[in-house]
Amino acid sequence: MTKSEHDRETGNLLQPKYDSKGLITAVVSDDSSGELLMLAHMNAEALQLTQDSGIAHFYSRSRQCLWKKGETSGNILSVTEMRIDCDQDALWIKAVPAGPACHTGERSCFYRKIVDGKLEPVT
Repeated sequence: MTKSEHDRETGNLLQPKYDSKGLITAVVSDDSSGELLMLAHMNAEALQLTQDSGIAHFYSRSRQCLWKKGETSGNILSVTEMRIDCDQDALWIKAVPAGPACHTGERSCFYRKIVDGKLEPVT
């Protein structure tokens, strides 16, 4: 392990390890219940905006642009805590949702489970 890898994994400096497209994966859970709400990606600008504003911002891979969660729906995610994994290539965001986290209107993007090769709603 190189010194920079060791520093990234054990040090106290934020040094996100972005992928080749400049993105890092972010999972979001409800701060009070712990429920997994969504998975998205952030670039450096989205991460900085999230830290500065306390509102979750992401980078849309399909639209190729920055987006503020809830900008059009009003269903923002107020960030209460951000954690980064050991090698700094994934984020865990704890947030208070102002409404459904999923664009389908479901509370969580993970509203279906796989049962015998088919999808069933989570109850």
